[in-house]
Amino acid sequence: MASSLLLSGQALHARRPLSGCSFPCAAQSLVSASCHRTQLRQRTIDEVYLNNAPFSRQLVHRFKPVLSSSSEDAHLTSEEPEKLKSDKTFEQWDSMTAKFAGAANLPFLLLQLPQIILNAQNLISGNRSALFAVPWLGMLTGLLGNLSLVSYFIQKKETEAVIVQTLGVISTYIVMLQLAMGEAMPLPQFIVVSTVVATGLVLNFMKYFDFLNSGMWRFWEDFVTVAGLSTLPQVMWSTFIPYLPNTALPGIIIFICAVLAVIMARMGKLPDKGAKFLESASGWTATLLFMWMAVAQMWTNLLNPENIKGLSAISMLLAMLGNGLLIPRALFIRDLMWFMGTSWGSVIYGWGNLICLYWVDVLERFTSPWPRVTVCFFQGVGFWALIIVISILFFLFH
Repeated sequence: MASSLLLSGQALHARRPLSGCSFPCAAQSLVSASCHRTQLRQRTIDEVYLNNAPFSRQLVHRFKPVLSSSSEDAHLTSEEPEKLKSDKTFEQWDSMTAKFAGAANLPFLLLQLPQIILNAQNLISGNRSALFAVPWLGMLTGLLGNLSLVSYFIQKKETEAVIVQTLGVISTYIVMLQLAMGEAMPLPQFIVVSTVVATGLVLNFMKYFDFLNSGMWRFWEDFVTVAGLSTLPQVMWSTFIPYLPNTALPGIIIFICAVLAVIMARMGKLPDKGAKFLESASGWTATLLFMWMAVAQMWTNLLNPENIKGLSAISMLLAMLGNGLLIPRALFIRDLMWFMGTSWGSVIYGWGNLICLYWVDVLERFTSPWPRVTVCFFQGVGFWALIIVISILFFLFH
């Protein structure tokens, strides 16, 4: 039994053909024809499958080889033009919106220049009452807003926006200096504002050139957050003081709450939602302060229409143009806060005050030269409105 198993095993291993037919010699002649027919049938099936497969011959012509230095750089030729086209379009829009933002430096550089010249003329002539047409609270909100936005855009590496906001800080401070000289702004408040402006500009530019450590910058961010949160409600309350009690209670309450929130955030006792809200609070309060500057100016125009001659229409036009040029960049980087601030500045602070000047022009029957110039400015409003509408529609539906 063992020998028969050995012999059968030896025959089994010795006579295995390469063709795949492993039968004994007696049955090989009977099965050879069947194996041949099986191989022909399999070859025919393979050819039909290769001809009809969706990834066979068509892909030879569809996927062309791409020369690359490594396999990581290889990609489909059909995707290459779309990718290059998309990157090129992105770079074009990035460059164009950056140029628009850079062009906004000129209007903002000249923004307060007509108002500064007009204030200087009133100071020289002794007409200090005309300086009260410019509310120092409105200037303060715009100044603090610009100073806070300098820090915001330094973190976002938006150099053009940093320059624009810095120009706004400097020019607004000069106007407030003239108001303090004409006793239209209390001196103690002006001293505090001067200290904050000097400190803020130094710290921001040290951060821009990487000369400031993280601890000092965090302290400045906390200060901006507390100052913005406490100043905004107080300024909003003080704007309507003729109809509201003269009190500092809103600012004091929010100041205490803001300080407690910052301390809890640094100790890690705030929830995640509260910490995220506190991080974004400085930017939003800066935008709201900047936006409230227009509201304060409009409210002053309604309360004292006889002093509107002290308001420069050219400054309002430059504000409209400068903010309008920044809208495409804000839409391109999809910054909702920046978009709201620039849109509000262009529509309310620019167009709104020009409409006030135009309304006074109608009431005074063209006796004032400034509203007369404003009528000419309204001819260019439609052009900038068209640019804003086209930019909004493109970035919403692109």
